[in-house]
Amino acid sequence: MLSWTIGDVKVTRIVEFETPPMRGGGAGSMVEAGTPENILTIPWLQPHFADERGYVKLSIHALLVEAPGLKLVVDTCVGNDKPRAHSFFNNLQTAFLKDFEASGWRREDVTAVVCTHMHVDHVGWNTMLVDGKWVPTFPNARYLLGKTEWEHWSHHDGEGEHAAILADSVQPLFDAGLVDLVGMDHVLTPDVRLVPTPGHTPGHVSVLIQSRGKRAYITGDMMHHPCQIAHPEWSSGFDTDQAWSARTRQAFVADVAASEALVIGTHFPAPTAGRIVLDEGRYRLKV
Repeated sequence: MLSWTIGDVKVTRIVEFETPPMRGGGAGSMVEAGTPENILTIPWLQPHFADERGYVKLSIHALLVEAPGLKLVVDTCVGNDKPRAHSFFNNLQTAFLKDFEASGWRREDVTAVVCTHMHVDHVGWNTMLVDGKWVPTFPNARYLLGKTEWEHWSHHDGEGEHAAILADSVQPLFDAGLVDLVGMDHVLTPDVRLVPTPGHTPGHVSVLIQSRGKRAYITGDMMHHPCQIAHPEWSSGFDTDQAWSARTRQAFVADVAASEALVIGTHFPAPTAGRIVLDEGRYRLKV
């Protein structure tokens, strides 16, 4: 169970599942340009983030942020028992909640939940199935949902896959009165705030932690894989606006490389975090 300390703040990774090495590239992939041939041009991705064939590795995990006055869950993965069109996500039965409790946290102690955006693998454990009904997994938390993000998705057609995701993983939070719609620069505490990183979705945010002179970012899907540090122009097939997401990444990578900030990737497999450095004219993640 990986964890990092940033000043007075502790971040812990709770894994729902990690993929074995998988072939990158192809329409609809996490990173369309991440073909094995292209991945192999980035040697530092091995062994943690790709294998010797150029097949990438990915993780789906939540991040627990413990700061003074705050117990925050960032992104709640896919969730168990959720009927999904894609077999990869359909009706999962994972040990996520047991692992959550093994970290020393109780569901009832969580004070806030942030979803960086409203895709299937970031909202699922917002709710859990109890006696045939979807109920909030974290009953005493405020669920901080981006106002821009909610407006984007709630105005879509009421049918289809994403409507089902909203129905079982977001609407029950509104029904329970636990939602706060917040701005993309919302401040949770003096140590933890949201920062706008749009492109993957119009309201996408990342989480910035600043404490005792230290700084860290939780990326969300502003980037899916460390190969996008070497090539921030490589966008995802799941991006709402690929050009916008590329501009966001390019600005982020350049800014963070000029600092000592820790970057914690929401889909980066272990070791999951590192610092962006400029090495012979190209950026890489130093772990």
